[in-house]
Amino acid sequence: MRYFILLLSLLLTSLLGGCSAYAGANQQATVQFKPTGAEGFHVEGHNEPMPYDREANAANDINQALAAAKVENKKAILVFGANWCHDSRALAAHFEKPKFQTLIQNNYKLTYIDVGQKNRNIDLAQKFGVESIIGSPTVFITNSDGKVLNAKTAPSWRNAASREEDAVWDYFLSYAK
Repeated sequence: MRYFILLLSLLLTSLLGGCSAYAGANQQATVQFKPTGAEGFHVEGHNEPMPYDREANAANDINQALAAAKVENKKAILVFGANWCHDSRALAAHFEKPKFQTLIQNNYKLTYIDVGQKNRNIDLAQKFGVESIIGSPTVFITNSDGKVLNAKTAPSWRNAASREEDAVWDYFLSYAK
């Protein structure tokens, strides 16, 4: 029964556009999902990272990333996502793989920004050219001055969990130095 609920919730999330659906839909499946705090539920058995810190000073984190990018002659990856979102966690899981870590360490400063239920730090995302967070994650790649290099595709990452590793790799490699 719990696998049926999991499959049904994943299907509904997929049909609704990845993590563009409100996380509250997952709360009905209390057998399969365990609380991760006030922001939602984590699927048991999925060991994806949960790097989105609701207590972080996101504006300060972004400023530090951009300053470090400038000093180190790198670009910045700013990931606006949430721990309740499987697509946000799936992208973070890619970034933890050794191959991606090397790419990121050599070319980028990576920062995760928590968007809550798409109601937190939206003012920061707006500074990078989106009116609202439609789906998560929303991923901005900027130069060291904060100019967005991937404006057209930044909101397209709400299907990150279903993207092939090679496609994710190629995307971030294409923006590297």
